[in-house]
Amino acid sequence: MNFVTTFAVVAALLGSALMGGVFFAFSNFVMKALGRLPVPDGIAAMQSINFVVINPVFLSTFVGTAVISALVAVLAVAGWGASSTPYMLLGSLLYLGGTFLVTGLGNVPLNHRLAAVSQTDPAAQALWHYYLDRWTMLNTLRTISALLAALMFIVGLLQSGNAL
Repeated sequence: MNFVTTFAVVAALLGSALMGGVFFAFSNFVMKALGRLPVPDGIAAMQSINFVVINPVFLSTFVGTAVISALVAVLAVAGWGASSTPYMLLGSLLYLGGTFLVTGLGNVPLNHRLAAVSQTDPAAQALWHYYLDRWTMLNTLRTISALLAALMFIVGLLQSGNAL
C-alpha cells in the first residue's frame, strides 16, 4: 500500500470512528434523555440540535469521510488482488451505505418532518414518538456501520503491513 492509499485509509478510519462515536452517543443516551422530556420540550430540543448540527466542522467530517471512503473504494479496486482490498472495499461500503446513505434517505427526511411541526400541534405527540423510535433505530444502524467501517479499515491496514 503506497503513502496516498495509507493516508486515505487512515483518514477514512478516523472519520468513521469519530462519526460512530457521535452516533453512539445519540443512540445510547441523548435520544433517551430527550424522550424523557415533556413532548414539546423534547421536540424543541431536537429541532435545535438538528439546526445546530448543520455546521462546517460536523459537515466536513461527515461528508469528508464519505468522500475519502469513496476514494478508498476506488484505490481498493485499483489495487485489486492485494490482501487489504476486501477490507478497504467493505469499510468504504459500510460507511457510504450504512452511514451516509442511511442519513440521507432516513434520518434527514425525519428531521425535516420534525422541523415542520409546532411543539404545540396536537399531532406533534404522535410524530414525536414515531420520530424517537424510527430515528434512533436508523441512528443505531449508522453507529454500527461507522464502527464496522473503522474496524475494516484497521484490518485492511494490518493486512497491508501498514499498521498504525
